[in-house]
Amino acid sequence: MQTVNPEFIEEIKHTINTSPYPKHMSMRLAAIDFDMAEIVLDTGPQHLQPYGIVHGGVFATLIDTATFWAGFLRIPENAGLINIDLKLNYLKPVTDQKMRAVGMVLRPGKTVSYAEAKVYDETGDLVAHGTSSLMILPGKGLKTKAMKFIE
Repeated sequence: MQTVNPEFIEEIKHTINTSPYPKHMSMRLAAIDFDMAEIVLDTGPQHLQPYGIVHGGVFATLIDTATFWAGFLRIPENAGLINIDLKLNYLKPVTDQKMRAVGMVLRPGKTVSYAEAKVYDETGDLVAHGTSSLMILPGKGLKTKAMKFIE
């Protein structure tokens, strides 16, 4: 397996963490490596549904994002990636606190990969679990200044 360029990782993290949707959701890409990504989200009033607990869509966003970035480093530099399905289970309600999603690729593929994500509250309790299939899109790569791999 090739070695990922640390400058590329920092550029990707900066790009993601300053993009409109992650900023809107108060979430950030905390870590990324082959077959793994960690997303952190600081919940606030905007994430709560009328019963005062985190809305299910927030969990779906975390799982979608964590599985996506877990699969990202395996794709060719000139390719993009999309989630083509998302399945999740809500395991425990969460109120206003920090959440962490850890995505892992379970089966990498040349066209479609399969990943899971686990979402934890700030006490470390598992609060949601989900899976996603990810499809590689040739010719849809991110434009970056740093090279993805170092020789």
